[in-house]
Amino acid sequence: MPFNSFFSWIIKKRIHQIDLFRMYPKEVQNEVFERLVLQGAQTVYGKQYSFDKISSYQDFRASVPLIEYDELKPWVDRLMKGEQMLLWPADTKWFAKSSGTTSERSKLIPVTKESLEECHYKGGKDLLAIYHHNHPNRKLFTGKHLIVGGSAEINLNPETDDSYFGDLSAIIVKNLPWWAEIRRTPAKEIALLSEWEDKVERMAQSTIKQDVKIIAGVPSWTMVLASRILEITGKSNLKEVWPNLEMFMHGGVNFEPYREQFNRLIPDPSMNYVETYNASEGFFGIQDLVGGDEMLLMLDYGIFFEFIPMSEFRGKESTEVISIEHVELNINYAVVISTNGGLWRYILGDTIRFTSNAPYRFKITGRTKSFINAFGEELVVENAEVAIAAACAKTNAQIREYTVAPIYMKENENGGHEWLVEFAQYPDEMDRFIAVLDEKLREINSDYDTKRYHDMILIKPKVKAVAKESFNNWLKENGKLGGQNKIPRLSNDRSILEQIAKNSEFI
Repeated sequence: MPFNSFFSWIIKKRIHQIDLFRMYPKEVQNEVFERLVLQGAQTVYGKQYSFDKISSYQDFRASVPLIEYDELKPWVDRLMKGEQMLLWPADTKWFAKSSGTTSERSKLIPVTKESLEECHYKGGKDLLAIYHHNHPNRKLFTGKHLIVGGSAEINLNPETDDSYFGDLSAIIVKNLPWWAEIRRTPAKEIALLSEWEDKVERMAQSTIKQDVKIIAGVPSWTMVLASRILEITGKSNLKEVWPNLEMFMHGGVNFEPYREQFNRLIPDPSMNYVETYNASEGFFGIQDLVGGDEMLLMLDYGIFFEFIPMSEFRGKESTEVISIEHVELNINYAVVISTNGGLWRYILGDTIRFTSNAPYRFKITGRTKSFINAFGEELVVENAEVAIAAACAKTNAQIREYTVAPIYMKENENGGHEWLVEFAQYPDEMDRFIAVLDEKLREINSDYDTKRYHDMILIKPKVKAVAKESFNNWLKENGKLGGQNKIPRLSNDRSILEQIAKNSEFI
């Protein structure tokens, strides 16, 4: 066990550094800010916005505009053609296809050597460090780590012949350091397959006889793999396949609607579930408390954070932008990042709510463009996740996927919300499911409750159950089938719901 002993020694040093940014968040973020501005001043972007004259955060806000992907794309296009020193003072030759749900087109996010090593890989190491610190007797490096990645093909950029693009998971796997590669499964040639259905089959066949201790992936796609493994082996749960399985690292979607299904898949009260917040743009958060449901904001990964209160959010025209020391608890904020990947005041598209500021812990509440406010109800993803989890719990239901859209008012009809749901286990009583869903939404969202008063504006939700694979079929038709892609939960129009419903069989 020498490697585990060495790992424990490294962990103690890193936990001390994490404790420092827990105690001194403003100072650590100021150091990150100063270092980023110094490096950015050497770039074309930095020269355009006079980074060399920036000496404070106030200067930064005044000089550098907020941007969204439309403003970033021309710079990415130039990088893809081989220009360098545009956004970051080193070669940028990797581009991650973003799995965000706010746009129909693919987004290519620049990935630098620094962002891989100082952010994404550091996040992976810290996750294991925090877990080991919380569970000091576990020997994680005696078994395999099963990574349920996405449709992970790496593509050579024909413009340059020396740069590549693909899912972030593919870029990470392609460049993994030796200490991570020796414990990762499945083999790289399987992990980098682009055809998802073939990949699931080969992942299942190649891992069933291994000693898997950790699984990492998006809950919905991990369930697809787990179901196939149980079919092949004839076992009733994953602990019968992998007796030493002890942790599931999950991210990408809220875990609560899937928790009961995982309790059945892994019927072990000592099983640990750890949430992470890792996107193409950076690694941002790790659940650091045992049994917690919030994440620690990781402040020393080469990312400078800003926040826009959603009540003041106007996209790139927003004027109410604050740094971390001014955030308040229990307010929804849009996240703005400047990074060692060459993103500058980039509006990420995610929204979070701080639950603590000593240290800074938070929950993801949704997307800046994933909400329903057709009638002033301001329904966000967090509301929907809490309500559907409550409805499932009260009716013994389990869900695979869902999406929600408004039902528009007509001449003699009030508006409402339509829920398209694919159940893994159908509710005992659908009417009761709908009633609990509605009651919980009214309890946790006062704007929704006001609009529901006597059905004056909003009627009770309509829930339509669709057959198995309906959502996967939609993803496949749109070229989004794979572990990193997510179903848009809430939409302010009906286009996505109607696309899914069009070719679905209703139950």
